[in-house]
Amino acid sequence: MNIVVCLKQTPDSETRIVLDDNGHIDGGNITFTMNPYDEHALEEALRIKEQLGGRVTVVSVLPPRPNTLFLTQALAMGADQAVAVCDPLLENADQFRVAEAAAALLKQMDYDLILCGKEAIDDGLAQFPAFLAEFLDIPQVNVVTRLEVADDGITATREIDGGTEVVAASLPALVTAQRGLNEVRYPPLSRIMRAKRIKIKQFSLADLGFEDKIPPPLVELVGIELPPPRQSGVRLRGDLDEIVDQLLQGIKKYL
Repeated sequence: MNIVVCLKQTPDSETRIVLDDNGHIDGGNITFTMNPYDEHALEEALRIKEQLGGRVTVVSVLPPRPNTLFLTQALAMGADQAVAVCDPLLENADQFRVAEAAAALLKQMDYDLILCGKEAIDDGLAQFPAFLAEFLDIPQVNVVTRLEVADDGITATREIDGGTEVVAASLPALVTAQRGLNEVRYPPLSRIMRAKRIKIKQFSLADLGFEDKIPPPLVELVGIELPPPRQSGVRLRGDLDEIVDQLLQGIKKYL
């Protein structure tokens, strides 16, 4: 069973986001980690490998100056190989173009199953897996909380409004992981140190057949702004009747 796991680096959820003078996110103040949903996808791939045998390859499409620590983390967890697409032309690429580049790489690989996180926590778009499955012309099952894999197909349980749904698909297929699918393992220090010595293969867009440049993005980022600061609460004072009257007056302001 050859399994590919698509990974993305995202800001740590505890990182404070700061905008520079041009309205762009100041990357120098951000700690990047593996996208949490992708961690569940990788964990599931490793469990399938332990059960059925095979190979796990992690794949990522990276910016021009990548931080590959999250790929090293994946290798330390048990992935056999890490491959990255890294090109300056991907600097402002949208999810469609990122998936197009990833699909070009995967078409050169042998795989039975592709696993992704259901979405990235930085943009929450949940577009990449669907685009990738369409580019590869394979079935996809999203938001999966339980996965059973056989030699010729999968049976996946996924969340729907008000319940769950069981879906069967033939291989190759793409599955996106939801929290609850598994508990993510944490590698010991010895495996982390060993993983740092494993070379990460990198490809440019030219290596994947984009001779000139990848087409321009279909979606343009117009601007980024932080949410307004949260207003402090108001403490109501007085006896019960006075507090109720203050509360009602406050509610009327928003009616």
